[in-house]
Amino acid sequence: MQPLLLPSILSVWMTIFHPFFLSLTEIRYNKDSQKLEISQKIFWDDLEIGMGNYTGENVNFLNPKDPAKLKSQLQEYLQLHNQVVVNGKNLTLRLLGYEVEDDAAWFFLESSSSEVPKSVEVKNTVLLKDIEGQRNIVHVYNQTNSPRSLLLGKGEESGTIEF
Repeated sequence: MQPLLLPSILSVWMTIFHPFFLSLTEIRYNKDSQKLEISQKIFWDDLEIGMGNYTGENVNFLNPKDPAKLKSQLQEYLQLHNQVVVNGKNLTLRLLGYEVEDDAAWFFLESSSSEVPKSVEVKNTVLLKDIEGQRNIVHVYNQTNSPRSLLLGKGEESGTIEF
């Protein structure tokens, strides 16, 4: 086999089976609990790379040796890479749980108490250091069915939405 053939086969395979590197984050203000409810969808294979780089350990997302340890590491990683500021107040995020859906996983987070958002600043650096071309889409819903959106990536890790 020619040495140059393997990289091109790998490139074609990656383009066909995993052609883009995205995360999707949906943020909704719950007026009853006065908290932000956050759902974040990330490709789990990419997350294994990012988590492995962060922890210095091999991460098996689908079959963890220690599920409690994985949840703790996920909490730490997601807190580090997701920051939300509402009306100038930095909120604390807590991982409630997650579920795997085919090639991605949904993570469910909740913020500390917040007033009704007039401005929401989001910093999302999930996988930006680990995956070339990673982009993070953020939809913010503030008591409506229509979101305001941000497209974040390397060099533009944060953005603000005014209501």
